[in-house]
Amino acid sequence: MTFHPQPRPGQPRPWAFPAPERSTLPNGLTVLSSRRPGQKVVAVEVLLAAPLDAEPEGLDGVATIMARALSEGTDKHSAEEFAAELERCGATLDAHADHPGVRVSLEVPVSRLDKGLGLLADALRAPAFPDGEVERLVRNRLDEIPHELANPARRAAMALSKELFAADLRCSRPRQGTEETVARIDAAAVRAFYDTYVRPFTSTVVVVGDLAGIDLEALLESTLGEWSGKPAERRPLPAITADDTGRVVIVDRPGSVQTQVLIGRAGADRHDPVWAAQVLGTYCLGGTLTSRLDRVLREEKGYTYGVRAFGQVLLSTPEGTGASLLGISGSVATDVTAPALADTWQVLRTLAAEGLTDDERDAAVQNLVGVAPLRYETASAVAGTFADQVEQSLPDDFQARLYERLAVTGTVEATAAAVNAFPLDRLVVVLVGDASVIADPIRELGIGPVEVVSG
Repeated sequence: MTFHPQPRPGQPRPWAFPAPERSTLPNGLTVLSSRRPGQKVVAVEVLLAAPLDAEPEGLDGVATIMARALSEGTDKHSAEEFAAELERCGATLDAHADHPGVRVSLEVPVSRLDKGLGLLADALRAPAFPDGEVERLVRNRLDEIPHELANPARRAAMALSKELFAADLRCSRPRQGTEETVARIDAAAVRAFYDTYVRPFTSTVVVVGDLAGIDLEALLESTLGEWSGKPAERRPLPAITADDTGRVVIVDRPGSVQTQVLIGRAGADRHDPVWAAQVLGTYCLGGTLTSRLDRVLREEKGYTYGVRAFGQVLLSTPEGTGASLLGISGSVATDVTAPALADTWQVLRTLAAEGLTDDERDAAVQNLVGVAPLRYETASAVAGTFADQVEQSLPDDFQARLYERLAVTGTVEATAAAVNAFPLDRLVVVLVGDASVIADPIRELGIGPVEVVSG
């Protein structure tokens, strides 16, 4: 038997998150592009400045219905024909609405890029919004809502948003609307929202993939360049304020054998200089299976299959008046809900008293920075990050500089950011579970006033 020599690893090549090229089409559409050799599936993201805050009063969810209806027929194709054309060129087209606006995503083989961009352009330029299709989408959305309310994690997120943010702020209410508001939506409302907010002058397209031999500018002008609309200013985003006074809200689910736990508060948006240290500190606290929260609650106590700490951007503005949601989430058995919360509080106290260790910091940096080349191996991952930066009014080099900052952030700085992110007296706790079992033990913890609401 002949044994071949064991392959030796090569020298690692330098890597940095790519910087996009910027241009503007004659119709005012901003273009960000990145040529990624070998990425034969091109990722395209279109950002429409149609934020949830712009939805008319009483019509929460109209942005979602509009996003879903963009591919339900155009001036050239019926809904069925449009779907068939996408399938013929091996493309997928998705759209969703979130607080910053509506995002339309296309993935298509580079050999069919011209066809895919043409279909995308038709969907943006001349969506039909037929009455029957909009009615179907509304019915589908109404069917989804009871399932979301029955999902403990989704129900906890809704309750936390309602607790943290004032009722007049759109981020206090479900992103995709409620049964009451969605039921009011019709094709006329969808068309009105589209006519008011969807136009090339306030939109951005991101294109990432192997574009060798392609005159991208000419291709975009012949497709998305045909999209027209009146010039307009972007709608200003609201300043976000929150009430994170420490308290506990129990969403009662009689008979539940588990409790869904969501602990949260509002934090700064990504323009804040503390963001990099906060990312690192939060990761050490609960970003992986070896983090502090998991070591205590999962490994030592066996309360949960896993618990995570996170920071999620809601809105980000150049003035820094946006907000993020800082949270700790997981699920535990009903009878250990109070002990699990008590141990969570003890983990946070120990973090404040003793700080992170250098080993924790080093492992987190390796996980966050060391795996970045793998994370951004696909065109869609790069395009998605470019799109995030545009939505959050960040410079094009933000992600690259974030990795640089993470690499040089020290243990003390990461500790301070994590402690400031989760102060014990400024945490709102939402528990979805059996109030008859968990309410009294939670009150005995003394972590804040306890309110029980119906599930």
